[in-house]
Amino acid sequence: MSGEAGTARRDTTADGSRLPRQRDTTDVGHTRLLVAVGTDKHPFDRLVDWLAQWHAQAGPVGLTVQHGHTTAPPLPGAVPFLGHDALQEAMADADLVVCHGGPATILEARRHGHLPIVVPRDPAHGEHVDDHQQLFARRLGAAGLVALCESREALHDALAAGQADPSRYAVTADPAAHEARRAAVARVGQIVDDLVARSTRRRPRWRTWPRPGQDTEETR
Repeated sequence: MSGEAGTARRDTTADGSRLPRQRDTTDVGHTRLLVAVGTDKHPFDRLVDWLAQWHAQAGPVGLTVQHGHTTAPPLPGAVPFLGHDALQEAMADADLVVCHGGPATILEARRHGHLPIVVPRDPAHGEHVDDHQQLFARRLGAAGLVALCESREALHDALAAGQADPSRYAVTADPAAHEARRAAVARVGQIVDDLVARSTRRRPRWRTWPRPGQDTEETR
């Protein structure tokens, strides 16, 4: 990116966490793409396969692919997991973020100034235990808070558009959102449970959503 020329700002919050920086999308010669599937134990082959197909015909792109429990793809920058600090660094440096429908990942991407390109996990493909990611991502997509992609064609179109003009998937980074993030994740968890309950016409199974100051794998 021009302006900050590939160097990440080291500004931090009081607890030492990195602050987001404003997106600078004027340099489109080498797109930096972060793909994050989260930490759920289920593989997410569809997203990784769709990405590999796109990458085979894409122009210059710098990849970081956090593939989780999915079989490691033959792609540059593929890693199973990223620690918290490494994920923050990757989001700060990326021009585009593609992720699963985990509430915490989506919120974090937006905090760093991204309109995340979201491919929700589908239980019909063995990618999760229920359809809460689909329900949540569709709700956010309808509100314009994510770019929802539920097919290979939609993902490829979004990536092509982002590579041509990364500003299409940029939002204003909000440093103040850091302190409210954990409380927001807890609220998002309740929304997801409500959506699942309405869709199945039964009481939702118990999930442990984090209290402010607490984090769990379930929200990723």
